[in-house]
Amino acid sequence: MDKITKEELIAKAQKPGEDAMKLHPFYKGKMEVMPKACIRSIDDFAIWYTPGVAKPCLDIRDNPEKVFEHTNKGNFVAVVTDGTRVLGLGDIGPEAAIPVMEGKAQLFKYLGGVDAFPIALDTKDPDVLIETVKLLQPVFGGINLEDISQPKCFHVLDTLRKECQIPVWHDDQQGTAAVTVAGLINALKIVGKDMAKVKVTMVGAGAANICIARMIMLTGVTPGNITMCDSKGILHKGREELKEKFKEKWEMCNKTNGEGRTGDVPSAIEGADVLIALSKPGPDTIKKEWVSSMAKDSVLFVCANPIPEIWPWEAKEAGARIVATGRSDFPNQVNNSLGFPGIFRGTLDVMATTITDEMCIAAAEELARCAEDKGLREDYLIPTMDEWEVYPREAASVGRKAIEQGVARIDMSWDDLFAKAEKTIKLARDKFHALQDKGFIELPKE
Repeated sequence: MDKITKEELIAKAQKPGEDAMKLHPFYKGKMEVMPKACIRSIDDFAIWYTPGVAKPCLDIRDNPEKVFEHTNKGNFVAVVTDGTRVLGLGDIGPEAAIPVMEGKAQLFKYLGGVDAFPIALDTKDPDVLIETVKLLQPVFGGINLEDISQPKCFHVLDTLRKECQIPVWHDDQQGTAAVTVAGLINALKIVGKDMAKVKVTMVGAGAANICIARMIMLTGVTPGNITMCDSKGILHKGREELKEKFKEKWEMCNKTNGEGRTGDVPSAIEGADVLIALSKPGPDTIKKEWVSSMAKDSVLFVCANPIPEIWPWEAKEAGARIVATGRSDFPNQVNNSLGFPGIFRGTLDVMATTITDEMCIAAAEELARCAEDKGLREDYLIPTMDEWEVYPREAASVGRKAIEQGVARIDMSWDDLFAKAEKTIKLARDKFHALQDKGFIELPKE
């Protein structure tokens, strides 16, 4: 690949950011609140507000489960952050995190038919965050935690999952893991390698990679075949400094690295079949020569935002057979947007009380099947976001798993769940396109 082509690729990679700086001020935000009930005349407010509204209020008082029947609680999700670890930007604060949370809410609605609301909290105290989320439970059917730094994100998630009556999940953990598992399943099919035998190196030991490690173990990767690195090198049983403050890393020290390897990132990558990196944004965080030292038919997931740890074309030049990133402008986007809309759709549709790891794996396996149905290629591991039929399939599989595990309030067949999700998602998309076609959502001028 010549120099001009590389420059063009880099320019293309930079364009979304340039466009974002034009279009965010143009719209002044991405979400607004609109009624969903009819307003035939001003008289209808006697139904929707006083005096008529007193009747459903009393019905909920006497029958608390009726809140799902009389209100939008069953389709409302809060997207909650403290702004301490936003994308690859770090601790930029709650106000600076709002564009990401609004974008998340937009994806929730368009891809999953879920009404999501961005909530950026002005606190770094995990206990305040936990208490605030618990206080929000009456109005929301689920909580999506987002961009919270580690190690507190583990404590926040674990506590809320135990103490809340509604499903709580951390997309940077469970969402990233689900989509990565889907990509890994299909990548190994393409290269013809056994899940139980592959050697996996993980660069980065933050919330995402630790959850990915847990989930790929549940999916069939042998724990001892995983080598995980943080900024100080390979995790191993001698890293006792992690015991107190980083118990999740210490867990990985004891579960992974069966050979007891020590050393730095390059030595961990050497000979690996798979590299999963969610670390410092690149380029050049992962070097070409490190990729060249991997096993034949190597698979790379380089998913740092906003720039992957190594440019995909450079990884290919270094010998990688399959390369995935977190970006939509490159092939094989391993993006949470393929996971959370469908997973929450299925969770809400069966009124599940939690989102289990097995529900996430069910979503991953369905994503993998969706791509396989269309025909796997080295540049097509998992579906793309514009394949909207993926989301109701994912929702149905998640809903069924919740039912099988006894965490759902509603029992429905896979086909009925699919039909329900398909109708909800199609309606949300149709409403959006109608608003755009009618000019209520103004298109930017070229």
